[in-house]
Amino acid sequence: MVSFFPKTIKIFFTKNQGFSLVEVLISVAIFSFILLAIASFIFWMSRSNLKSKADTDSLENARRILDVIGYEIKGAKSLYSATTSSSQLSLETLRYLPSGEVVTYIDFFLCGTDICFKKEGQNPVSLNSDSVQISNLQFAKVVNGETSSIKISLTVDYKNTTGDSSSNASTVLQSTVALRSY
Repeated sequence: MVSFFPKTIKIFFTKNQGFSLVEVLISVAIFSFILLAIASFIFWMSRSNLKSKADTDSLENARRILDVIGYEIKGAKSLYSATTSSSQLSLETLRYLPSGEVVTYIDFFLCGTDICFKKEGQNPVSLNSDSVQISNLQFAKVVNGETSSIKISLTVDYKNTTGDSSSNASTVLQSTVALRSY
């Protein structure tokens, strides 16, 4: 019988083929490092996603609140100055008139950790979502000649339900809105 392989190669192929203990341990170690890297990346992405959601929620709520307050200030007839608190704004307006009335009043104020919008004769409505809380609300009257404006300072904090400090977010916005002259 004629062999196509030299004798040394025959011995190589006839030997028991399998993995040694060292080879198995090295394979398990490499696989473990790869698995650890993947798990770390997934954990990092999850935390990053939570932080991004917290930042977005607090910023979007703050913007929406300032938009609503600014819209109402622009449409107000005048500032109702009977209130003494700098965390409450009362406006005399021609919007939302009850039947038989020629003027009505609306208020913005803190009610707990929410900003409430109250139309005369109605229950207050919260302007922020349940995922945030308001930690600061300040109104200040600014007079420039005959034009009156209202400066609004607002701090919106994300309600961190996970307890993870990386999910904390706070947004501080300020805006000044001029009252239209009627």
